[in-house]
Amino acid sequence: MTGKIIKGIAGFYYVHDRQSRVYACKAKGIFRNRGIKPVVGDDVEFTVLDEENGEGSIEGILPRKNVLIRPASANVDQALVVFAVTQPEPNFNLLDRFLIMMEAQEIPVTICFNKIDLDEDGKQEEFRRIYERAGYQVLLASTCSQTGMDEIRRFLQGKTTILAGPSGVGKSSLTNLLQPEAAMETGSISQKIQRGKHTTRHAELFCVEGDTYLMDTPGFSSMYLEEIEPEKLKYYFPEFEALEPECRFQADCVHVGEPVCGVKAALERGEIARSRYDNYVLLYQELKNRKKYEKHKKE
Repeated sequence: MTGKIIKGIAGFYYVHDRQSRVYACKAKGIFRNRGIKPVVGDDVEFTVLDEENGEGSIEGILPRKNVLIRPASANVDQALVVFAVTQPEPNFNLLDRFLIMMEAQEIPVTICFNKIDLDEDGKQEEFRRIYERAGYQVLLASTCSQTGMDEIRRFLQGKTTILAGPSGVGKSSLTNLLQPEAAMETGSISQKIQRGKHTTRHAELFCVEGDTYLMDTPGFSSMYLEEIEPEKLKYYFPEFEALEPECRFQADCVHVGEPVCGVKAALERGEIARSRYDNYVLLYQELKNRKKYEKHKKE
């Protein structure tokens, strides 16, 4: 039989048969001997050992379309990163880090701003404008009033989608709406720290319908970029590319301290969001300092 790994806990892999049954499977020792570890999202061949108790054995892993390191998963088509418009206030530096991480792994990203029912100041349109101008699709939603759910369902149709974002923004509530059988534990916002309690402890796939899978992941509150050279960071900000011909040093311009820079000129004209550019500079300096530190350590 063939199926898809939807969860892995304590050496057991839970395999969905693409119909209605989930089998608790062990992976054969041959995988360990070859240094191969099954991950959530893997399409596998498995043998049913006990039909009544739903137990089986994974015999083979089918060819992977892609493999993500964080979160550890395979065969992902796209990512939906969820941030709240308010409660908690969005951390755009964290959002931009996640976008870079997905870009680096060549996973298309769409942004969803949730809790628009709480948006008394009309911030949602400003947030949408910032990221649509940067080249990203932006969805607006409220799991409380179920606004925007039809658009999200169309976006997910026939794909395997990573659902990610900080704790407390409504990811688990969204999963519950899309697939009630998920019965996710939903956490309340801590009024004291304005941050949600971590309610998802491991990556897990949920079959919404047919070939539509949704992967809920643990909420993140920090994210470090690795293995990106400082001078390459600009390529992870899509809105910069068209402006490079306006730079005096063109391909050699990193858009920070150089004179006659198309990106900085666009920033002054209001064509690039100040928050995006400021985050770019912060991340550029972070990567540059890390590179300097690593070089010093080697010496």
